[in-house]
Amino acid sequence: MHKLHFAVPVRITGSFGHPIEEIYSVGQALDFLQEWPIGRQGPLYQAAFDACFGASVDVVSTEEAQRAFSAFCRVSGILARDMMPPGETDTRPNSLPV
Repeated sequence: MHKLHFAVPVRITGSFGHPIEEIYSVGQALDFLQEWPIGRQGPLYQAAFDACFGASVDVVSTEEAQRAFSAFCRVSGILARDMMPPGETDTRPNSLPV
């Protein structure tokens, strides 16, 4: 595995009816972030962008970049429902273990 590839792809959703997209690497995350609407960019966007850019120049770890990108996607409401941040468990009633 290349050092800039995420251990687990970040799965994001578009609008209803669109397929889930998987982001496999720092480069793909940067491409996605560069397409994000300027009017919707805020501090969390900037943190994700900075972390991914930092990873691309070997200043930040790939794992840290993935966490920042995943957090941005979760707060933005685009993280796929089947994605769960590392270390968290599903607390919904009657859910199956992951």
